[in-house]
Amino acid sequence: MEFVANIGRLTLGFFEVTGRITQFTITSLSHCLRPPYYPRLMLRQMIDIGYYSLPVVGLTAIFTGMVLALQSYTGFSRFSAESAIPNVVVVSITRELGPVLAGLMVAGRIGAAMAAEIGTMRVTEQVDALTTLSTDPYKYLVVPRLLAGLTMLPLLVLVADIIGVFGGYLVSVYKLDFNAATYMRNTIDFMETMDVVSGLVKAAVFGFIIALMGCYHGFHSRGGAQGVGAATTAAVVSASILILSFNYLITELFFAR
Repeated sequence: MEFVANIGRLTLGFFEVTGRITQFTITSLSHCLRPPYYPRLMLRQMIDIGYYSLPVVGLTAIFTGMVLALQSYTGFSRFSAESAIPNVVVVSITRELGPVLAGLMVAGRIGAAMAAEIGTMRVTEQVDALTTLSTDPYKYLVVPRLLAGLTMLPLLVLVADIIGVFGGYLVSVYKLDFNAATYMRNTIDFMETMDVVSGLVKAAVFGFIIALMGCYHGFHSRGGAQGVGAATTAAVVSASILILSFNYLITELFFAR
């Protein structure tokens, strides 16, 4: 009976958390649609998410493209299909690896920072002070981060796509002795608009998820420094799981037959 009771408690706890996140999401979205806005705060968040995340996302993308080209060559050479390497690299980077890896990198860097900053403000009662000063915490803390995540992740992923394909080009041309012009022609001819568009849509959704989880866990942190640490970990873990889950759902939406 204790086993059944534990399952019941876990199920109720899951639905309770899901309900709180849904309520937080709806409230945040309603504030996104109504002024006032804080452009300077939004610009700061856009620089944090987009500009300062560019080095880690770029390094991840170029090494991913290089490894993908090497691994594809190892596999395709077994049945003389090396010419398909440019096609595999561009489709894999634009559809899947670019948005997913960029999302996970930004979740680790930005999601944790958001949860830590807002969580510290919560446990030191700075969030309550905002309310006392007639400043809505949702508009001041949550909305700029949500809009910045929603807009900057697609730009980051677009850059990551270019860098990732360039990484595959470098390995293929300078290590595997591919013809440079043929490699580029195959890449451009094989790539379709939907490959890039689906990746950018995923990036926008991932950016929203990262900002939402960072704000939610920071907003509801309790218990001093230990609570802020737990909120930071929960923000990264929940954002990573949701990114992988929504990646499947969006892929199903775009490419299911």
